[in-house]
Amino acid sequence: MYYVYVLLSETDGLFYTGAASDLKQRIHKHNEGQVPSTKDRRPLKLIYYEACLSKSDAYRREKYLKTGMGKRYLRNRLKDTLEKL
Repeated sequence: MYYVYVLLSETDGLFYTGAASDLKQRIHKHNEGQVPSTKDRRPLKLIYYEACLSKSDAYRREKYLKTGMGKRYLRNRLKDTLEKL
């Protein structure tokens, strides 16, 4: 199983979108500062994830969610969650 996930930086309020086979371990690495692209944006909160059966599907979905249309999809999908944060 592969996961596409979205983290919210509590420092700058921006999203970070990624993909991994071990979601729990990857989030732990992000919050421990072991991922260069997010080490200065900690703490990070998991706000969304999707599971995919294939690695290629997960990375294709990650790429889409990083586009303007993908970000719009996430903001609409997470409207209530983002209002509460």
